[in-house]
Amino acid sequence: MKNNKTFQRIVEATYTLFAEYGIEKTSLSMIAKEVGISKPAIYYHFPSKEALIDFLFEDFFADYYFSNYFSLDEYTKQNFAETLIADGLSMLPDCDEDPFILRVLNEFVLTVGRNEKYHQRLLDMQADFLNGFTALLIKGAELGVVSEENTETKAHMLVMVIDNISSFMLMGFKLNYKDIWIEAVKSVITTNQN
Repeated sequence: MKNNKTFQRIVEATYTLFAEYGIEKTSLSMIAKEVGISKPAIYYHFPSKEALIDFLFEDFFADYYFSNYFSLDEYTKQNFAETLIADGLSMLPDCDEDPFILRVLNEFVLTVGRNEKYHQRLLDMQADFLNGFTALLIKGAELGVVSEENTETKAHMLVMVIDNISSFMLMGFKLNYKDIWIEAVKSVITTNQN
């Protein structure tokens, strides 16, 4: 089913319409019209709008795990800051490449976040990043590049910085997000890694 061209066109059209009109205002009729099929043809692939939203939610966040962006095994005393900067920047959406990605993310967080099923998944994802950054900075402390003092607080600060960068991007602020992330990383590093 996932290799079907109509299925892919439904998914792509739905993302576009969600970004433009929002999840609640996008109807299956709108999706069918965008794809150029009849509304009943959508039911062949998705039995309901809720099933379509479920699929898109899981598809959108399928790779959104700390370990997909940050591999603790790759961090050494010599490369810790540089790797943390690069890995963090890899998380940021490329708004020039896909301008809809932040709007769709915002729609999922705001709209489906009210649904307990999705809300819990969003909380679990955030907890994964909080725990992942904490483990990473504990490793940094063991390597001697991060102070052992307030390690968990510093880890949480990094999560909040990276999360809020996306929020500011969504609001359309044109800031130097790369430099902001670099400064946040520098604030947790205690030694020169040369």
